[in-house]
Amino acid sequence: METETLALAQGIDFSLWGLFARATLTVKFVVLVLIVSSFWSWAIIIQKLITYRAARHEAAVFDRAFWSGEPLDGLFEEIGPQPSGNSQKIFAAGMSEWRRSHRLGGELIAGAQARIDRSMDVAINKQADGLQRGLTVLATVGSTAPFVGLFGTVWGIMNAFVEIAQQQNTNLAVVAPGIAEALMATALGLLAAIPAVVFYNKLSTDADRIVTGYEAFADEFATILSRQLDG
Repeated sequence: METETLALAQGIDFSLWGLFARATLTVKFVVLVLIVSSFWSWAIIIQKLITYRAARHEAAVFDRAFWSGEPLDGLFEEIGPQPSGNSQKIFAAGMSEWRRSHRLGGELIAGAQARIDRSMDVAINKQADGLQRGLTVLATVGSTAPFVGLFGTVWGIMNAFVEIAQQQNTNLAVVAPGIAEALMATALGLLAAIPAVVFYNKLSTDADRIVTGYEAFADEFATILSRQLDG
């Protein structure tokens, strides 16, 4: 009996492709959803790592230019009203409002400081939205993928027991393939969820730090403009 069971087990393909090919349509759909979710998560992770690195580099370069002693009007003329960098956009928003707050005679329109602050806040919020875009996908995959995989496992085990009842055979060679197919869904769910959760936490922290840097720059810039307004 043991020899027959061993022979039957050796004839079964337990590779991932073999398990997927034998799985029911529902389990196959769950597996495909998890694979797509995993690739989608990794695409977002790689894209965000590149984006955040570029944002930190751009902020450092602009910070050096801002504190180099060059006149702010000259720096604004150099980068233009529609720059590409995030820090530059915040600076341009403040400078544009600063210039619009002057009358033709050079006098300042009342409430200039508040309008400049609001303009830079709007620019910061836009940059923050861009930095955080896509992180909700990682959060969703990280929280739902294990349950999707568990659903596939429960469905697969249910079908395995149905097959056992139909064949009226509890031989390991009959039970093992169905259980293995079912557990594959849980394994893929964890494989998709773990990196998504880890990188969601890291990228969220990185985005918050970058935005905090933008806010600090906006406060410093607003202080400089406030001195000129008081002067």
